[in-house]
Order: sequence, then structure tokens, then C-alpha cells
Amino acid sequence: MPTTTTVQTFDEAVAAVRAGVLERDEATEQLISGLSDDELLGLLDGDIPVRSMTKLPGMIKAGAIGAAQVESIGFPGVQFTDGPRGVVIDGSTAFPVSIARAATWDPDLEREVGTAMGLEARARGANYSGAVCINLLRHPAWGRAQESYGEDPVLTGRMGVGLTKGLRPNVMACVKHYALNSMENARFRVDVRVDDHALHEVYLPHFKAVVDAGAESVMSAYNSVNGKFMDVNKVLLTDVLRDEWGFEGFVTSDWVFGTHAGVESLEAGLDIEMPLKLLRARELPGALKNGHLARATVLTSARRIMRTILGHYADRDESEPGRGVIAGDAHRALARRVATQGMVLLKNDAIDGSPLLPLSPSITRLAVIGALADEANTGDHGSSLVHPPTTVSPLAGLREALPDVDILHADGSDLTAAAVAARQADAVILVVGMNHDDEGERVENDDIDLSILGFPFTLAPVRWLLSKMPRKNNSQFGRGGDRESLTLHAADERLVDAVVTANPKTAVVLIGGSAIIVEAWRARVPAILHAWYPGMEGGRALADVLTGAEEPGGRLPVAIPTDVAHLPFFDAEARSIVYDASWGQRKLDADGHAAAFPFGFGLGYTTFETEFVSHDGATASVRVRNTGTRAGSTVAQVYAIDTAADRIVPQLVGFARVALDAGSEQTVEIGLDLTPTTQRDPQTKTWSARPGTWALVAALHSPADATGGRPLATKKVK
Repeated sequence: MPTTTTVQTFDEAVAAVRAGVLERDEATEQLISGLSDDELLGLLDGDIPVRSMTKLPGMIKAGAIGAAQVESIGFPGVQFTDGPRGVVIDGSTAFPVSIARAATWDPDLEREVGTAMGLEARARGANYSGAVCINLLRHPAWGRAQESYGEDPVLTGRMGVGLTKGLRPNVMACVKHYALNSMENARFRVDVRVDDHALHEVYLPHFKAVVDAGAESVMSAYNSVNGKFMDVNKVLLTDVLRDEWGFEGFVTSDWVFGTHAGVESLEAGLDIEMPLKLLRARELPGALKNGHLARATVLTSARRIMRTILGHYADRDESEPGRGVIAGDAHRALARRVATQGMVLLKNDAIDGSPLLPLSPSITRLAVIGALADEANTGDHGSSLVHPPTTVSPLAGLREALPDVDILHADGSDLTAAAVAARQADAVILVVGMNHDDEGERVENDDIDLSILGFPFTLAPVRWLLSKMPRKNNSQFGRGGDRESLTLHAADERLVDAVVTANPKTAVVLIGGSAIIVEAWRARVPAILHAWYPGMEGGRALADVLTGAEEPGGRLPVAIPTDVAHLPFFDAEARSIVYDASWGQRKLDADGHAAAFPFGFGLGYTTFETEFVSHDGATASVRVRNTGTRAGSTVAQVYAIDTAADRIVPQLVGFARVALDAGSEQTVEIGLDLTPTTQRDPQTKTWSARPGTWALVAALHSPADATGGRPLATKKVK
């Protein structure tokens, strides 16, 4: 577009691009051309001095964290806020954790969550959200599994796309942690070894899906991949992300300890070191001056940053949200709805001729047992910790929903007292599981290289201060880390035994961020509900489900095994580990182990059947029938199966939520993502059909065979 328009400030550039009188690239060049070397270099790192590092937890809670700002032209840079379950600035809505939302299997609902998060972030002055966490859940012991969308690339990709699309009208979406960051304790030092096929066909497709959906930014991970830390991993940051996928946005480092070399990281494709003036502030000025850093390299990153942020401001919604949206009635109601849709009913046997859940309206006395029943437990206390104005516990939610029922509470620390309460009640709700001490983000001195910070952060007194910093500042980080066990605590298992012995009408509610193995006691308990970490409205949502006001809408985004030995090897303290294409439900199937509860499984208060009708390679038609006695919803799932393989290993290729009245049926059209049936040639970087005799199968969870399937003719796809 030929133009004589000139701009000197960021606001002028935004107005010109929005009005269509200046192309974004030209506006970017005009702004960049007026910057000094110091200002150009200032785009490439955070704006917080290193000496303020110990204030970070309080700063994160108080407001957005700035980086890459240029005062002379009014360039806002990035104004960052986390996180995956809500804006971490004080007073925001705490939604259910990501894995709970993955259990909804509803990308449209996740887009609503993204819209709410984007509005709240923008209302607090942020323009950049780190909410889109899409690392694959390779092993349920991962401490930050709660921040993931589960074990499947297709489900993860679609949920991540939904969140990204919701965020973008108000804030830039940052997708993280790129790549292969699925361990917590060892994340700062572990080297993940992976071959090209597993990398591109398992661990990256969901990242590409979110990039294709328009994510403005990617955050690199702490770990190394095939011997290179991610901040200096040119293969992944440039060759794959930019050259192969066509990503045009900017890359930021994970915080503080995610950059290992100032110049090399810039040359590899890392644009902004976050959030401190740290390695780059020390290294880049001299390197640019003495020629060890090419000016063209600086300009390349500067243009990416400026162009992306300029485009966001030109395209975003013009109306500014008011503070009233933050944890307002609409967002609380959304959090409650999402929580009910994500709770997974794993078991619901009949007692005296009827399923235990929903609770009978005739009950007059209910025992609610367990320490977690009366705890505000929204997830870990790491970087994703949200500080909502209120949180409704399970006990409070049930008391509110059942004002005419005598509700007894025992925290479970005294087994005799718990058994007495259980015996006195018509039914028991037993709440057990995890909290932030059991799993979550962890930062320990032994995990990190403090030499990155330079003197005096290597001194013993400062190391001591850093070790104390997390627990000062309102427990910004709990003990957390990777899970030590996939079962309940031994004390909880003893409590289950005591309570169900006292009253067989016991429903166990599981709280936690991943799979929990229940083999020691599941045969004795008639009902099990996985509630995850259900957010600030979780207690009300739980009451909705237990009383039958709402259905438990969730389906498992992760398979629950009968034995941890059936899962991939997991060493939480590993220095090196191999990631392959065998994990989760796929590994259980390949090894011939039945899951306790398979991927995609979940019961409701009615029953459904599916029938595969037809497909055209892009869309499948599936007939869904409600065969029960009340209205309800389910998730129609489509799997691809290589029927010629030695063992049946279904792979999800499509899904859709369906709501039906009792006795009704509907044929739904389900879009197919056939990436799991394809393979990438490492030399040509082209994709083709994976050898095999493929069939498509409709099911309500990962199927045991290909019954009712239809052949899938495979061909070169890209």
C-alpha cells in the first residue's frame, strides 16, 4: 500500500494501521528506525532489575509484569500475567484447573473461559497472558499435570485452540512450555531425548495447532531437548517453529532461569528474556559494540516483537473492560458451570435398588467427611495460583444447597469420630485427595543454577533468602513438585475403609490434578467422583452434581491404570530421560493392560449409545442415542485403529459433546484430525499416511476393539 503517512509514536502507529492507511510492516519499520541501540536492546529482555527478584511474588499478585517497553515512543511492550486457571493478579476468578476443563471435552466452553480470562487480564492492565499451557501429560505423577489438558494430542490441541481464541480479542496469547516439559522436579536440568518421529508426531502437533490458531507468542521451556537447552535450541525455535510452521510472533523465555546464554539464545530465536534485566543486559551491549552480535540479529527480534504487539493493539476489541468484570457474577457462574461439566463420575453402583448418586431427596442427615471437605483448595501454589475474593468449599456448597438437611462434618483425623458420623447419616460424602503440598510447581535451590543471576546471588546468605522467599509472600510456592505416589495417602485409604465399613452408602469425591489409582478400595465403594481442583465455585458445583441439579459432565482426559507399573518409567530427579510414542492409554493398550478407567470414560445420570454412520475422510457422522430416563449429555468420540497391528491401539481423531432428552437421538457431524494416522519424513519434512489397515470407530471412551468401525482410506496428506 503506497503511503506518505508517517508515525512517530506507538499510538499513532496503532491508529494508522487500524484505519488502514499504513501497513503493519511499514508502521513497524518506522517505529524501529527511530530507536537507539539501547532502546533496541531494551526490547529483548525484562524491565525488572535483578535486585528486585525477591519481590517478584508480590509483584505478580499486584499487577502485570512489564518487559520490552520503550518509553520514548509509548511502546507498552509485554504486560504479562499468568495463568492457566485464571488471572493471577489479586481478586480474579479462579476457574477449575486446566485438566478439569479438559474433562469437559468442550472447546467452545473453553473459549468462553478464555474470553473471561482475557477480559479480566485486560481490566487489570495486562496485554499478554500465559494461560495456554499445553504440555502433554506423559505420566500422571507430573506435578503440574493440573495445568495440562491431559494425555492426548488431539484433545490438548483443540482445547488449547479454544482458550487461545477466547483470549486474543483482549490479550495476546502465549503458548507454553515449548517443548517437552512434562516433569517438575527436574525441569531446570533434565535433557529430554526424543527421536524425530515421536517429537513431531506426538509432542508437537498440539503446539502447531495453537500456533495455527493465531497465538502471538511462544514461551520456551526450562529443560533441554536432545542436548540443547530450549533457549538456545535453534532447531526447535527457528527451524521448526518459524521455518516449518510459519510462526511470525515472538518467543519469550521461561522466567529467570530459562535463559542460559544472552547472545546464543538471541541467535537461536529467543526474542525476550523474561522478566529481569539479567544475562542480556550484561552481555548484549558489549557484544553488539564489538561485533560478536550482528545488528541484523537484534533487528530481526525487535521487528518480531514490535510487529506482533502493534498488530494486537490494532486488531483487539476497542472497548476497554471495566473492573466490574473481575470475578463478577457472570464469570463466577461460568466457573461453576465449567466445574460441573468437568467432574467425572467413575463409579455409581446401586444401593437398595438405586444408584447412590444423585443423592436421594429424602435424606435428612448427611455426613461430609475429610479435611479437604472444608478447605479452599483450588490447586497448586506456584505461578498459576489465583487469589479469588472467595472460595466455596465442598462442605459450604452442600450446606448451602441442602439447608433442610442435618449435615455432620468430621475432618477424618480421628477414624472413630469419622465412623460415628458416617453411621449416624443416611449417606456419606467422603472428600479425599491432594493439595498444593502434594503436587504442583516447585522451585528449590538445588534445582537451579544461581550463577545465572551473577554476584551476589551465589552467596550463601542470598541462597538462604531465595529459599525462604516462596513461603514469605503468602505461600507463592508450596512444597509441590512431582507426585510421590499415584494412590491416596495411606491415612486417606484407612479413612475410606473406616467410613465405608460404618456406612456402605458412601460416595468418595477425589480432589487432585491427575489420575489417582483407587484399586485398594474401589470394589468396596459404590460411588466415586473425580472433581479435580474445581475452582472458586467448586463447592457449589459439587453440590449441583451430588444432588442431581446438574449432571457430572466430565470424561477422563487421562487413563487411570490399575498399577503404576503399567505406565512409562518416571524418574522425578532424572538428568536425562527418553520420551517415546508409548504413554497413557496407548501404552496400556500396546502392553495388553486393561485400564481401571480408560481414556474418555465417564458416567452420567443417564445412558447413551453410539453408532458410526459414515465418513468422508474429513468428517464423521455418528448417531447418538439417549437410552436412559432423563436428559443428559455425553461425548461422542471417534478413534482411528490399525486393525492389522498385533494389538489394538485406538487413537483419538475427533469428538463432540451432545445433549439429548431421554429417548431421543441425533446424528452429529464430527470433524476429524487424522494426524495420528500420519507420519513425518525427517529429511523432506513432508507428511504421509502411516502404514496399516485403518478403521474409524465411534465410542463413548477408548474402545477395546474395532467393532462397528468403517475403513479409512489413507493417502499422502501434506
